[in-house]
Amino acid sequence: MGAVKMRVQTAGKNITIIYKYLLITEPYLSTCFSRERDGLVKHTGGCHCGAVRFELWSAPDLHVFSCNCSICTKKQNLHFIVPKSQFTLLQGSDNITTYTFNTHMAKHTFCKTCGVQSFYTPRSNPDGFGVAPHCLDPGTVSSVTVEDFCGQNWEESMQKHQTIRSMSKQTTDT
Repeated sequence: MGAVKMRVQTAGKNITIIYKYLLITEPYLSTCFSRERDGLVKHTGGCHCGAVRFELWSAPDLHVFSCNCSICTKKQNLHFIVPKSQFTLLQGSDNITTYTFNTHMAKHTFCKTCGVQSFYTPRSNPDGFGVAPHCLDPGTVSSVTVEDFCGQNWEESMQKHQTIRSMSKQTTDT
């Protein structure tokens, strides 16, 4: 198969992409361009030692939760939520360990080497990930809005919160 040329507009710039194996790369490229078109950017990040690395698709403007439950208070856990389908663990699955307590719904994952929790599975969104914005590589975040969440009264807070559960739902066709 010969080379295929494709012109795409992203972030107001025309980009020409030349690739050889259209049948192999086309679905991946379609997903990337669809997500960019929907206003998402690819963020990358990881733990302190670099053993755990990930990428995810999310808006450049992050809606971050500051929870005051017992574990979030101890860890100073700030996080934003993404659907599992928009998160990819690139390396380090063998270097992650998990801590659970109480209902065991939340999976507090962290690096075995440096101890950093760069992402975890929150109780509020078991179909997504809570990602620590401070574990993202620089350059893709435009703004951060922090919302307090009363984890000390978790059940009541979840009933009152109108959108938290929907944050881990896929919102675009990818």
